[in-house]
Amino acid sequence: MLAQSQTTILSVFKLFLLPVGGGIPAGVLLAHQKGLAWPVTTALYLVSDLILALVFEPILRLLAAVARKVPFLARLAAASKALSERSTRHFSGTGAGPVALIMIAFGVDPMTGRTSALAAGYGFCAGWAVAIAGDMLYFAVIALTTLRLSAYFHNPDTAMLIVLAGMFLIPMGVRYFRPRFPGVAPVEEQAN
Repeated sequence: MLAQSQTTILSVFKLFLLPVGGGIPAGVLLAHQKGLAWPVTTALYLVSDLILALVFEPILRLLAAVARKVPFLARLAAASKALSERSTRHFSGTGAGPVALIMIAFGVDPMTGRTSALAAGYGFCAGWAVAIAGDMLYFAVIALTTLRLSAYFHNPDTAMLIVLAGMFLIPMGVRYFRPRFPGVAPVEEQAN
């Protein structure tokens, strides 16, 4: 029994370490199918985020150091910082505060959330705290959606495909339809 649960934990953990795609839905469905408790499943995802922080931070710091010395990369870093500030204005009104950074990590991924946090001046612990908070919110939404759809369709593959399609199509739909709603002015117009 113990060997089986260790195998299940390791399998779920490996799925959560996948940086893109269906790692969350597949891991959640496997954990649910094998009877792994939801707090353990959530803790495994949190640990995968912590490992991501330890692996990605040195790469991010190296890129930041190189960007200071290479003019093209310095311009790219400045453009990235300006883009981050512009895209987070509608979350907080004054640039990249913690809530805005959490929403970036929720809406994009924790690496982008951490990169934005670094551009906003957040250190290692605070920057990763907001990035992981946003990613854990994303995990909760995807996990709950996956489990509910799996119960409704009684087919984990169908549930996972619907969740994966939603992960890609819903943001595209929001970007397409947002400008078409009358009465909702872009952020730049609301400031004037």
